[in-house]
Amino acid sequence: MFRCNVIQGLRIWKSYTFSAVSVALKRKPQASRLLFTMVDSQYYLPNDIGISALDCTEAFRLLSPREQLYAHYLSRSAWYGGLAVLLQTSPESASIFVLLQRLFRKQPPAQLGNVATAAGLSPEEYQAFLVYAAGLYANMGNYKSFGDTKFIPNLPKENLKALVWQSQAFQDSPSEMEALWDSCSTLLYSLEDKQKQLGLGDKGITTYFSGNCCLEDAELAQKFLDSKNLSAYNTRLFKKKSEGKSCYEVRLASAVQEGEMDGEGETRCGRYNFEDRVFTVSRGDYDHLMKKVSENLEKAKDHAANENQKRMLEEYSRSFTFGSVEAHKEGSRFWIKDKGPIVESYIGFIESYRDPFGSRGEFEGFVAVVNKAMSERFAKLVSSAEVLLPELPWPKDFEKDRFLLPDFTSLDVLTFAGSGIPAGINIPNYDDIRQSEGFKNVSLGNVLAVAYATQKDKLTFLDEEDKDVYIKWKGPSFEVQVGLHELLGHGSGKLFVQDEKGTFNFEQDNVCNPETGEKITTWYKGNETWDSKFSTISCSYEECRAESVLCRCCPWVCSIFGHEGEDAEEVVYVNWLNMVRAGLLGLEFYTSESKSWRQAHMQARFVILRVLLEAGEGLVTLKESTGKDGCPDALITLDRSKIHTVGKGAIERFLCKLQVLKSTADVEGGRALYEGYSAVSDGGSHNFLCLRETVLQRKEARKMFVQANTRVKGDSVELVEYEGSATGLICSFTERFADDAEEVEAHLLELNKRDAPCWF
Repeated sequence: MFRCNVIQGLRIWKSYTFSAVSVALKRKPQASRLLFTMVDSQYYLPNDIGISALDCTEAFRLLSPREQLYAHYLSRSAWYGGLAVLLQTSPESASIFVLLQRLFRKQPPAQLGNVATAAGLSPEEYQAFLVYAAGLYANMGNYKSFGDTKFIPNLPKENLKALVWQSQAFQDSPSEMEALWDSCSTLLYSLEDKQKQLGLGDKGITTYFSGNCCLEDAELAQKFLDSKNLSAYNTRLFKKKSEGKSCYEVRLASAVQEGEMDGEGETRCGRYNFEDRVFTVSRGDYDHLMKKVSENLEKAKDHAANENQKRMLEEYSRSFTFGSVEAHKEGSRFWIKDKGPIVESYIGFIESYRDPFGSRGEFEGFVAVVNKAMSERFAKLVSSAEVLLPELPWPKDFEKDRFLLPDFTSLDVLTFAGSGIPAGINIPNYDDIRQSEGFKNVSLGNVLAVAYATQKDKLTFLDEEDKDVYIKWKGPSFEVQVGLHELLGHGSGKLFVQDEKGTFNFEQDNVCNPETGEKITTWYKGNETWDSKFSTISCSYEECRAESVLCRCCPWVCSIFGHEGEDAEEVVYVNWLNMVRAGLLGLEFYTSESKSWRQAHMQARFVILRVLLEAGEGLVTLKESTGKDGCPDALITLDRSKIHTVGKGAIERFLCKLQVLKSTADVEGGRALYEGYSAVSDGGSHNFLCLRETVLQRKEARKMFVQANTRVKGDSVELVEYEGSATGLICSFTERFADDAEEVEAHLLELNKRDAPCWF
């Protein structure tokens, strides 16, 4: 208890900006440096952060010239659209991006390093600057894509300013560079409480909503959108007062702005009175970027392999031109029909993890090449789905009427534009399409190959024996987990719906709730969706449901991936061990001050840990301890002999509850269950608040990835690759927009300036 109080006492240092800490360093350098390292490490990226290059050389080489051109123009489209994430993340992200681009376009990292030395920066400080720049590019903003925490440069502000002032970019355009610095430097370093993390209202920063919006505004806007059958995926919400009345602008992402254009009916552009407020639906968000996206999709269409791809790209282009989600849904239908393509891709406003309300999608686009050998394993898993699905722990009435066998491929990523790169994806996210028309699953093989490699000395909270087993089997076990998570997790379960005509998709008089034995009394009505109903918990709740299918990880499933006998048992064990350890690591992504979670997957894993601890009988043991370094530590163990009995039983019971509450649109019950298990406190059998401090002290920074560029040379496409380092990541971005850098940067600054008054 004394240890916890001491650590919590040190938390006052978290409110200091770097400049304040640097003053302290001048007074007591060793003690102050130790405090900053211990407590504020979550707000900067360490100089030794892992950075790996995604290898796609062989996959790209095997493509035909036509396929390479197709992949090239899809990649260009994705990269231009990915710049919108800067505008979706924070008020300052776009300006910081342009500042960095101008510095490095004039002087690459090695050359700028000489300037840094002349400006008085130490080698460690310049490396910290390079790591910060790489982090800004990798996350497409100055908030971590995994955890939504702000990160700042790990060097004094005055030193960074000196570097900027002595750079070639400043010498060439002093007034422009000074204005750019002035526009972002304060927020670049600010660690005021609200600016430490993303969130809505007083909980953090968001640019999905204007700064005067709160949760009540988000809820009202969702009701309005539902009334107009409009999706929130490609929107942002801006609020202002007019004649004492609240007025809202729902702005759609599109290349075109106002005016009578094709697609007007789909986007519902216009002015409406709704519950004594005024709503205006407009277009033109990210207009310059959306134009670039559409132009490159049209170029890609000339190299498409089949009619489905052509129609898909036509609809995507229409979506980004006019702001129509209906067009994007139509494109997604053609995408689902495009079975087994050599070059796979998807693009749009997809995942809603970073919208504090859970409804608006962040832009992302990926282009990848199918790994045929690995895809065969996932194809076998898909063919086994009809055997595995009935074993999930809910009655057959709660499962889809017909399971549409999806594509499930392993891909080597060529391009993934957005704020981060996942290990696997299950898309599209549109409930109506998923329920009745299907979906696709992908596993990103070259990401898995480098993302989860761990050194033994950096592996935390496991005993030595478990560390050896974990390192050996983590890769194979995670591959199996991705397969189960995407196919059986996100791909399973039915939503009970009464459509606008009053027709039910289930037998209302016969279906009973397995938890109560009573008839179903709640369901989705009209235009309601999973996201709109469960809003703020929808993302994490769904990830928890998908993660919970680890109860289906058994030797028979492992054999599909080539693991037999004792090897299969080891894969099963590490699958469960990884889940309980991840639940403990998840505490890094909990903000105690606001009592909120910042990362959907990690919240989900913490919930599962709580469920397994609650199961008792010695299945999972979690103890606080003191490490060899004399600092607070923890040890988590799993009794493998009880996985298939105690563990499986506990997870199946919990998973059934999750599905029933989701199927029946029981928001009240779902919130009570999920938020109860998500609670982090210092009471009960485990002091999770103290454990959180231990996790923060021993956390390892998430890896960053360097991606290749493509360049058209005559009739062929050249693949340009970079080293796996901060320098390589920076060079990849400065060269990515080399042909139209000034135009792109000017557009970003214009878009940023347009909305600047809305945030504060």
